[in-house]
Amino acid sequence: MTLTHLDQDLHPTMVDVGAKPVTRRTAVAEARVLFPAAVAAELRGNGMRSAKGPIFDTAIIAGVMGAKRTHELIPFCHPLGLENCQVSIDLVDDTAVIRCTASVHHKTGVEMEALVGASIAALTIYDMCKALSHDIVITATRLVAKEGGKSSYAPGPAS
Repeated sequence: MTLTHLDQDLHPTMVDVGAKPVTRRTAVAEARVLFPAAVAAELRGNGMRSAKGPIFDTAIIAGVMGAKRTHELIPFCHPLGLENCQVSIDLVDDTAVIRCTASVHHKTGVEMEALVGASIAALTIYDMCKALSHDIVITATRLVAKEGGKSSYAPGPAS
C-alpha cells in the first residue's frame, strides 16, 4: 500500500491529477453529536434553538460553507467547484446525526469535502450548545460512501 501524498523521497506532495479523466464524483460523510439526555430534552423543548439561533439550520449552512472551503483547510486538497452539497441533520434519541453529500465533475474525489462539511456542521452544533453543557461529544465522523473515479466505496455499518 502506498500513501499518495508522499513523493519518492517520502516528502509531502500534492497528487498530480492532470492525467486523470473528469468523471462525476460523489461522496457521503457522517458525523454524530452526542448530547447529555438533559440537553437533548431541553433542545427538543426549545424547537432546536439556542440563544445563538436555530441550531440545525445554522449548522447546515456552516457545513456547506466548510465543504466549499476544504482546500483552504486541508493542505493537499485540490480546490473544487462543488456542483452540489447537501447537509441533513436528524435528532435520533440524544444524538444529532449529520450527513453531508458532495458532488462534482472533476479529476479528483470529494471525500474530504463531505467529511469537512459533516465535521464543521458538528462543530457548529457544539458551539451553539456549549453553554448548556461541555459534555457534548462529537464522534463517529466517517466516510459513508463514494462513487466515481477509479473506485467506489461503501463500508459496513459503523461500530
